[in-house]
Amino acid sequence: MTATALPDNAPHAALTIAICAPLEAALVERIRQSSPGVTVRYSPELLPPERFPADHAGDPDFRRSAEQEEQYWENIRQADVLYGIPNESPADLARAVRENPKLRWIHAMAAGAGGSVRAAQLSEAELERVVVTTSAGVHALPLAEFALMGLLNGFKRVAELQADQRAKLWPELRVPTRLLAGSQLVISGLGEIGMETARLAKALGMTVSGSKRQAQELEGIDEVVTNDGLAGLLNSADAVVNTLPGTPYTEHLFDAELLATLKPGAVFVNVGRGSVVDETALLAALDEGRISYACLDVFEQEPLPASSPLWEHPKVLVSPHTSALSSAENRLIAERFISNLELFRAGRVMPHMVDPVYFY
Repeated sequence: MTATALPDNAPHAALTIAICAPLEAALVERIRQSSPGVTVRYSPELLPPERFPADHAGDPDFRRSAEQEEQYWENIRQADVLYGIPNESPADLARAVRENPKLRWIHAMAAGAGGSVRAAQLSEAELERVVVTTSAGVHALPLAEFALMGLLNGFKRVAELQADQRAKLWPELRVPTRLLAGSQLVISGLGEIGMETARLAKALGMTVSGSKRQAQELEGIDEVVTNDGLAGLLNSADAVVNTLPGTPYTEHLFDAELLATLKPGAVFVNVGRGSVVDETALLAALDEGRISYACLDVFEQEPLPASSPLWEHPKVLVSPHTSALSSAENRLIAERFISNLELFRAGRVMPHMVDPVYFY
């Protein structure tokens, strides 16, 4: 799949970009100055204010007047390119594509925007006309650091230490912790996030294997299999990190059957998508001791329902899908967009284009 560039691919061809996500004025100006002939439609009063750095959805209480709403959509209808999915909404993504026949490219703030594109239910022709790129890779380092935190928490018995601290208990029997060095880590999904996780894990002495859609040799990775081959790796895994996106092909990949192949006592970390893991099977594996600790940033249903046993499970850390966030995110996404803009204007392939069949 290649970028659907404008009819005139000349470097100085006129190009209109509409900013649809909250963004600092200095970064908007960087985009404006990044390429000759670029017009940026940026109306900060039409965008919900950020509540924290890289708050792409913005304040949920923000409301536009009827006049402002029309201006917001007029900006979108005039654009060749959108920076951000309008209102972070699949329905509004579809509206933007259908109301603007000149639209050719949307850059999404999320790393996993495939689900939004799928939910927009665009036609084959619309998916051919409008390319959607994601911000995958921008989040690789914060996600990898979070994954390492989860591994260290599990190996160093942090949950038990915290429970003892709350109870003001100094146990008579001092239980040893485990070393990451020399341990076997399996990463499901050896893309940018998975490879960054592997880099950090190897720096701490772990041996790393994992899965990829197509098995191939990867530098520093002992063994690479497809997802069908994961069971053969899990029986010797001391830890597992999932980075896979949520697609029909990964849904409940980690089911009771696959989790049953885990080496008892494994640490499990999920920074991919919640739909990849059958939570009922995960809870059973935790209760059986097959999984000694689970660090979870994503869930089958979000927000995680108050009725979920995961909230109070003594071997589980619940994170509210925030592991990818960092104060540098807006800058990193803007820099990725500027880099992609050069490729787009040349009609070249941009990284992390959403696959119109697999939606990742």
